Amino acid sequence: MSHSPVKVNIITLGCYKNLVDSEQLLNQIKLNNFSIVHNSYNFDAEIVIINTCGFILDAKKESIDSILFFADAKKQNKISKLIVIGCLSQRYKNQLEKEIPEVDKFFGVDSINELFEYLNLHVFNNKLSERIITTPSHYAYLKIAEGCNRKCSFCAIPTIKGKHKSKSIEEIITEAQILASNGVKELILISQDLTYYGIDNYNEQKLPLLVQKLSEIKDIEWIRLQYLFPKNLPEALIQVIKHNKKICKYLDIPFQHISDNVLKLMRRNITQKQTYKLIEKIRNSIPDIALRTSLIVGHPGETKKDFIELINFVKDIKFDRLGVFIYSHEDGTYSFKNYNDNVKKKVKEERYHEIMQLQQSIAEQINKNRIGHEYNIIIDEKLNDNYIGRTEFDSPEIDGNVIIKNCPTKKLLIGNIYKLKITDYSLYDLIV
Repeated sequence: MSHSPVKVNIITLGCYKNLVDSEQLLNQIKLNNFSIVHNSYNFDAEIVIINTCGFILDAKKESIDSILFFADAKKQNKISKLIVIGCLSQRYKNQLEKEIPEVDKFFGVDSINELFEYLNLHVFNNKLSERIITTPSHYAYLKIAEGCNRKCSFCAIPTIKGKHKSKSIEEIITEAQILASNGVKELILISQDLTYYGIDNYNEQKLPLLVQKLSEIKDIEWIRLQYLFPKNLPEALIQVIKHNKKICKYLDIPFQHISDNVLKLMRRNITQKQTYKLIEKIRNSIPDIALRTSLIVGHPGETKKDFIELINFVKDIKFDRLGVFIYSHEDGTYSFKNYNDNVKKKVKEERYHEIMQLQQSIAEQINKNRIGHEYNIIIDEKLNDNYIGRTEFDSPEIDGNVIIKNCPTKKLLIGNIYKLKITDYSLYDLIV
């Protein structure tokens, strides 16, 4: 009598870099003749592997809630094995082992070999570039490096992930070609810091060359860049984006703050003047670029005056997309060791809401200005009678959508790009 294969469920929490790791893991598990499922809370698998995030308080809480949820399921014999991997268990392994004994084993980051040894599985080293895509099949995240060499005061990533390690250009191209052959049309380049790419293994910034080479892959239509550190952003990159039609006119540059006082406390190694100059240079070269940034409010030492400078910065620049984080006092960071978390919680929250409200009116105005213009729109899904898509100015999940109500042709194909005219807008979405 043939037994059905053992099923493994991988739960992915945190950033898209984690998602890429999970997709690689899913593929390796499948190659070992296991059956696989991703992000299922239905207890339909015997083995559950939770890929955790340990970055800031909210993310840690979400990871712990998920672990407890499956620990409880294990107590009730709904699953037989529970394994926790990733950033949270890298950071707090000993503590977690004591507090959640239901978990069979904790592994840190980069632990595929130990994990597979534990499960008696074989690692197919020649297939590590292959993944099982869990996003819609026409876009995928492409991780080009691990770790980070920056010394930002508020960030725990270097202690969790270690120093910046760039993948080789050949390795990335191979992975991108495999993705393209599986129907991926949009590549979203990610790492903790794209700006640094190549400095460790080629002794120079190689992002412009990498992007150029990726754009030569036949079936790739869009290349999107996320998380560029502002200091020393390569001039050559701006030129590649300007002249290469495949590269989305979209840059995600987390500025974090604008006040010289806070930038210094954050150890960002960039000044207010340099920040304004960089934005001016980008916008002069590529007038239709969409800029996304993230900011932190309530960092230790942030005064009212610093916050007013930040508000004025948001008013001046009018970012197309903007995310705000409330400062989280994380053990293991420079801030935790050297500063008191001295901005009151209430003040942090007020500052957060003030910027978000301001950004809301800016985003609305930007959307309003897009009415009557035609844009290339990639179709992500069909929802009831509408199609949902995105312009090149929007990343999936984190930015706005285009809702296509009055479809000009009978049927749009998911993953295809169409030129469509914007007729209306809502707060964060455009409407065709």
